[in-house]
Amino acid sequence: MIEVSRNTKETQISVKLKLRGLGEYNIDTGVGFFNHMLEAFSKHSHIDLNILCKGDTYIDDHHSVEDIGIVLGQAFAKAVYPIENIERYGNATVVMDEASVSCDLDISNRPFLVFDMPIDGKIGSFDVELVEEFFRAFAFNAKLTIHLIVNRGKNRHHIVEASFKALAVALRRALTINKNSGIPSTKGVL
Repeated sequence: MIEVSRNTKETQISVKLKLRGLGEYNIDTGVGFFNHMLEAFSKHSHIDLNILCKGDTYIDDHHSVEDIGIVLGQAFAKAVYPIENIERYGNATVVMDEASVSCDLDISNRPFLVFDMPIDGKIGSFDVELVEEFFRAFAFNAKLTIHLIVNRGKNRHHIVEASFKALAVALRRALTINKNSGIPSTKGVL
């Protein structure tokens, strides 16, 4: 179990992460919809997560959502690097009713995010612009290349949830043990 904490004037966050778990979770971010997304991520990635955040949500949810992405990404990087004997690449397309979202990723040690999700507005009180903030913070701190693309959809909830689930399944596939791969790079290092 990997543990990472971060304390700022805006948020106090602790994350415990187990890469090859059962998808069990105990999550309290102070942001109800975001809890739901992280629970789906844990369940479908098979990554056990304990996340506790006390944030300045009386201002808005931005600091909590972005900072959780930072800390979760740091915990993931601590758990996975240096990498060897994994597939490294993963992809998944997840559908939820009318929505379809694809995620392609590389556990590359080279952070990058392509985020093609043209949605705006709110889901309840949750501002959907924070979805990109979370994925960017996670990708850059986990040192992952992530491409998240909406194929189709209208319902914001379905699109956002499909994106978290697509990332989860793609990560689960990329983390698949491959004893023949050694360090999965022609460079010999990642």
